[in-house]
Amino acid sequence: MPRESGDASFLRRLNQVAILRGLHGTESATLAELARAARVSRATTEAIMETLLREGQAEEYAEGAAEGLRGRPARRFAFRAAVGHVAGVGIGAAHLTAMVADLRGRIVARSTVGVPRDLPAAERLDAVARLVGDVCAQAGLTVGDLTAAGVGTTGVIDADGRVVKSVVLADWTGVALQAELARRLAVPVLVENDMRLAVLAEHWLGAARGRADVLYLHSGSRIGLGMLLGGVPYRGSHAAAGELGGHPNSRWRAFRHVMDYALAVDPGELRAPSQAALFALTRAQEGDAEAATVVESFATGLAEALVTLVTPLDPELVVIGGALAQAGEWITAPIRDYLGAVCLYPPEVAVSELGADAVCLGAVRYGLNEAERRLFAS
Repeated sequence: MPRESGDASFLRRLNQVAILRGLHGTESATLAELARAARVSRATTEAIMETLLREGQAEEYAEGAAEGLRGRPARRFAFRAAVGHVAGVGIGAAHLTAMVADLRGRIVARSTVGVPRDLPAAERLDAVARLVGDVCAQAGLTVGDLTAAGVGTTGVIDADGRVVKSVVLADWTGVALQAELARRLAVPVLVENDMRLAVLAEHWLGAARGRADVLYLHSGSRIGLGMLLGGVPYRGSHAAAGELGGHPNSRWRAFRHVMDYALAVDPGELRAPSQAALFALTRAQEGDAEAATVVESFATGLAEALVTLVTPLDPELVVIGGALAQAGEWITAPIRDYLGAVCLYPPEVAVSELGADAVCLGAVRYGLNEAERRLFAS
C-alpha cells in the first residue's frame, strides 16, 4: 500500500517547486496569479509562500490600492535573487576576469587582472582562486556563499572539466581544471570551452537573444568558433567543435590581405593577424581607399571560410566577436553580401553586443544554470 504521508510530502515539494519557478519567471506576482500558474489552490499557494518567505527565497511588498477602490492592498511577492550568488570566470592567456551575479543574473561585482602569458598552470589556478575571492569580497560575500562557479577557458574540455588539449597556454593541456578549482574554491565548479560560453552569453544577453541556431566567430589573438544549435552550445563528439587552434589554416587565408597591406605600409612593425586587420581598418576609417579595399577583401575572405559552415548548418545568425567586433559594418556588410549571394538561406550577420565580456558572462550563465537546477530540484 502506498505511504500517504510520503506522497503528501512529495506532492507539496512539487507544488513548492512549481510556485518557486513561477515566481522566478516573473518580476512579481500575487497569490492568485501564482496559484493559477502552478494550478494549485490559493490556500496551498499561501502556505507554500509562507515557507518560501521563511527560507528567504521570496520577499513580499505591499501594492498600493487602486485609486477609488477600497479594501486591503493585494499582497505581492517577488523571487529574492540575493538568496544565492554565482561566479563566472574567464581564463585568458594574458587576463583573468571574474564576475559575481545574483540568481536573477544581475552582476553585482566584477574584476579583471593581467597575468603573464607564460604563467605556470598551478600559479594561474591560484590566481583564479584569489580573483574569485577578491570579487566575492567586493560583493560583500565569501567564496563559500556561492552556489556555483562557471569557468570558461581556451582548449578542448572533456565532460569532467579536464583540459584535453590547449595550444594557447603552454602547460594547460592535461590540467584537471574543474577538480583543481573545486579544491581551491570549495564550491561546485563547472568548466566549459570559452567560445561555447561566448555564444551562450550572446544568446542570453547579446546579439543572439531569441535565436536558436547561431555561429559565433571570434577573432583576436586566435580564431575560434562557437556554435549554438537548437538553443544549446554544440560540443561535438569529442568536445572539440569550433576549436581551430591546431588547424593548419587557423589564421585563415583571409588575413593575408591585411597582413600584406600592413607590411607594405609600415614595414618597420611586425603585427599579429588581428593587429594587422585593425591597422587596416583604422586607415580605412580615416579615408585610405586602398585600406578600404583591403578590409573588404579581408571580410569577403572570412565569408568564404564561413560559408563552409553556414551551408551545412543553416544558422539564422552569424555573430562576429573578439577584436573584429569593433569593425562593425566594415566587416559585417561584405560578409552579409557574400553569404547573400551564395547561400540558399543566408543568415543575418551582426557584431557581438558583449565584446570582451562575452566569455565571462557566458560563464555566469553556465553557473546560473547549475544554481537553478539545484534551486528547482524536486
